[in-house]
Amino acid sequence: MATVGEVMSTTLLAVEPTMGLVEAAQQMQGRNVGAVLVLSGDRLAGILTERDVLRAVAAGRVEGTDVGAWMTRGPETIGPSDSTGHAASVMIHGGFRHLPVVDDGGTPLGIVSIRDLVRVTLDDQTPRGA
Repeated sequence: MATVGEVMSTTLLAVEPTMGLVEAAQQMQGRNVGAVLVLSGDRLAGILTERDVLRAVAAGRVEGTDVGAWMTRGPETIGPSDSTGHAASVMIHGGFRHLPVVDDGGTPLGIVSIRDLVRVTLDDQTPRGA
């Protein structure tokens, strides 16, 4: 079974908690990603996902609001040597689609999405040439 480190995205889109929510959403759209890591210095402060942006829109509080007001604080994380199966289990039981990948010291290394995990599963189970 593959490890998280083998399938995670390392070209991170990271923002600060003080960035405007609209600007962060525009960057997410521009990079075609569903989540961004929120860093305070080099430490993971949270994660901002499409769902968080949707909550802000539904509440009617988008303009003039910063990322820190809507991000998920203290998100679940996973290590690069963990199995993709473990990552999938954490996501399914937690009800989310993105996991920050951190080293033993908590430094962000990447992010793994449910799409990354599905891709691995399909590659493992699809007969070659089919």
